[in-house]
Amino acid sequence: MKRFSLLILAFLLLSTVATNAQTKPLQQNRNFTGAVAKKHQYKAIYQIDVSDPKVINKTLRNINNALEDPRLKGKLKVELIAFADGVAAYLKTSPYEQALKELVLKGVIVAQCNNTLKEKHISRDNLFDFVAVVPSGNGELIIRQAEGWSIVKP
Repeated sequence: MKRFSLLILAFLLLSTVATNAQTKPLQQNRNFTGAVAKKHQYKAIYQIDVSDPKVINKTLRNINNALEDPRLKGKLKVELIAFADGVAAYLKTSPYEQALKELVLKGVIVAQCNNTLKEKHISRDNLFDFVAVVPSGNGELIIRQAEGWSIVKP
């Protein structure tokens, strides 16, 4: 009987230790507040290559969210590159003019792939006046990544 009582006591003690070991990571996870922005500047290039309004709106919202992140405030440089069907976001007939203007006023570079314009026979005159044109969207991504920019594809 004494041996049985000791076994039960040992089991209860080990259960308590195991429970505490399982609970501690959960508490630590709950207390996590995210990465700390220790660098002087961060750079991100977002890409749009589809004409889906949900994706375009999500991309614009994601950029705004990053710009408003208190950890990155004043430390973030952003470019938005459109190519392929993403050109739809920059067409003067699109509903995104005001949202894009607001991003440009916040310092975001908005750029369009010239290869796409050629392939789709779209004149630069059909784009919002504040949109820059680069030789190729993929080239822009390659160069920016080599320069240390984060590539984001929402």
